[in-house]
Amino acid sequence: MNNKNETLWIAHPLVLEGEHIRLIPLEGQHLEELYEKAADRKLWELVPTDCSQRETFFENYTQALAARDKGIQYPFVIQHKQTGELIGSTRFFEMYEADKKLEIGWSWITQKYWGTAVNLESKLLLMAYCFEVLGVNRVQLKTKDTNIRSRKAIEKIGGVFEGILRKDKIQADGTTRNAAYYSILDTEWEAAKSKINQLIFERE
Repeated sequence: MNNKNETLWIAHPLVLEGEHIRLIPLEGQHLEELYEKAADRKLWELVPTDCSQRETFFENYTQALAARDKGIQYPFVIQHKQTGELIGSTRFFEMYEADKKLEIGWSWITQKYWGTAVNLESKLLLMAYCFEVLGVNRVQLKTKDTNIRSRKAIEKIGGVFEGILRKDKIQADGTTRNAAYYSILDTEWEAAKSKINQLIFERE
């Protein structure tokens, strides 16, 4: 399916711009620069796929481009507006237009921007597009059940805990992980949006 096929739920190219960052569609020419940032193993300690390994990174991010062509994922790179550098990535996946739902995930930013407004602004841009443009009923987020930092971050932005899916994924080392599932519904979006804006304000 052609990238520019406007019958896809998310018409390509989609650019989402905030005050600090710009979310731009992942393209092949981004991969080398993005991998330089992704090579930090600490970024992948609590996720099932270790993309600090070059072969694993290129395999997964090339697959993401193919999945976009099929309309089942939409990967972004996170670009810092002031410097122009690529500082991370995120994507839409588990996309079900008929049921008006999708998941936000595969999200990471370089350590330099941990604790800043960058991740919050990224989530704000993505969810505003989901609820206010696509008109979704549900945005799903998940993380490893033992990743307390990530779980608290999801809860702070209004994510409602739904439960633990046991042995949800097989990790790179062959062990399994449990996943904590969260969601934000359309009826909860305005309250969540207010929370995110307040958290951004506090970090600026």
